[in-house]
Amino acid sequence: MNKVVLIGRLTKDPDLKFAQGTGNAVCKFTIAVNRRFKKEGQPEADFIPITVFGKIAEATANYMVKGSQIGVSGNMQTSTYMKDNIKVYKTEVIADEVEFLDSKGKSSGQSNSNTSTNSPNEYEGITPIDDSDIPFN
Repeated sequence: MNKVVLIGRLTKDPDLKFAQGTGNAVCKFTIAVNRRFKKEGQPEADFIPITVFGKIAEATANYMVKGSQIGVSGNMQTSTYMKDNIKVYKTEVIADEVEFLDSKGKSSGQSNSNTSTNSPNEYEGITPIDDSDIPFN
């Protein structure tokens, strides 16, 4: 089984290109994913390269910017190539699903009539869950 699910923040704006001949959209970006277990001091993160294709690639490039939180699922892929007579290994996630969790930048300055105002009564009737006793948290 080869399945990867990650949540992180974009380290820079996504790079959208179109494949020659086919015209298929290809979007590449890197996300910073916080490590669960941290050493004393600064939090540690891993920087994971992601590639996505098609309409999802176009939407990602159009709506996500550096700092946006994003969720991806897909599979891990490794490849090799030669550079200066040295074999270079490349590992990346090929995403088949992308979830926009927030969008810092492009949509933050725009108003949207469907956006909630986060009034105090907005979550009335919803009971908060204490997740401190969940064994896998």
